[in-house]
Amino acid sequence: MNIKTLEYKRINEVMHVYEHSSGLKAFVIPKKGYSKKYATFATYYGSINNEFIIPGETNVTRVPDGIAHFLEHKLFEQKDGSVMDKFAELGSSPNAYTGFGQTVYLFSCTDKFKENFKLLLDFVQNPYITDESIEKEKGIIGQEIRMYQDDPNWRGYFNFLNALYKNNPVRIDIAGTIESISEIDRDTLYKCYNTFYHPSNMIIHVVGDVDYMEVFEQVEAGIIKTDPKQEIKRIFPDEPNSINKDYIEQKLPVSIPLFLMGYKDNNAVFKGKECIMRETAMKIILQVLMGRSSDIYNDLYNKGLINRTFESDYNIGENYAFSMFGGESNDPEAVKQFLMEAIRKALDKGLDKDSCKRIKQSMMGKFIKRFNSVERISHAFISVYFKDVLIFDYIDIFDKISYDYINNIFNEHFREENLVMSVIKPV
Repeated sequence: MNIKTLEYKRINEVMHVYEHSSGLKAFVIPKKGYSKKYATFATYYGSINNEFIIPGETNVTRVPDGIAHFLEHKLFEQKDGSVMDKFAELGSSPNAYTGFGQTVYLFSCTDKFKENFKLLLDFVQNPYITDESIEKEKGIIGQEIRMYQDDPNWRGYFNFLNALYKNNPVRIDIAGTIESISEIDRDTLYKCYNTFYHPSNMIIHVVGDVDYMEVFEQVEAGIIKTDPKQEIKRIFPDEPNSINKDYIEQKLPVSIPLFLMGYKDNNAVFKGKECIMRETAMKIILQVLMGRSSDIYNDLYNKGLINRTFESDYNIGENYAFSMFGGESNDPEAVKQFLMEAIRKALDKGLDKDSCKRIKQSMMGKFIKRFNSVERISHAFISVYFKDVLIFDYIDIFDKISYDYINNIFNEHFREENLVMSVIKPV
């Protein structure tokens, strides 16, 4: 059994890595003395992967929006009953989620790890999908879609993405639409499963007080033997550099208007260390500009234009990247005008060097603190792995990010022609 052990002495962490003959990689980060154990089984397949060429074929396959999320739901139903019930009998807490670029199945437990881990490996690899269960699921997911259509934060977010992007599938709700899920059938679900749930397109990640050899032995025995598959050709529509719309407004039952603003990033690199270096620099910039300790935040707060709901973030995934910031405000347009003027002044002046250094050090501290939580380690690991990055690469990234690099990204990103705003107003 070919196992690598990687040591990260600066943060006192170790990771063991094993590659199965199928191409699947398994990772164990041991946390001696921790009571909770956390395991994930993830596939590099999310809501944006609706157009692709299956390995060995030449024709493009196009599937309905929402199918990755639909498939996630279906895997929990087995011929002999609900997987959720089986995990409950073992005293563990299971879950799953579908994102734009990955689908993740997981559980946490304090005991019976081997039994829970075997169940995780078994159910993800053995779908049981019938025509009858598909029709039943369409009703369940249809209710979920309608629920999210009435959720002001969710609608504000996807209106924001629709303002940014004209064609990119990131603008489409992860669950799809009532119309798109009506087109889903058994053959299409199995086609997507057989394409994207091949072990070579998946990873296993375990964090906790476990014996890594025993974990890898279970992986060796539990992963279905198959030859590594050729890479899946993922196809995305052409997306112009320009934004789709600069403003989208919707009325929903809220007491205070919600707003979300941000800039489309046309200069992002979507894979490798450069990807997370840019992401880290952008998060530093946003904190320096409008974090809780910034002049901009405090001026807006003292004027009564924002409240404590105001936050900022930067998102980068497969074929998309953007900054975003927002919260509640009785006058979103006044916030926008204030921020645009404040950003113009900051661009003329340049970012404060001491503030950049302070925020970078604070982020490094929070990064190290993350390793005290098995859940946070796992979530962070999965969120960057399919970008061809390991979570531990952030250690070098923090060292390499210079003030000049941060300032260059700042000058490049905040262009008013790439700015959009989404507002949810009271009915």
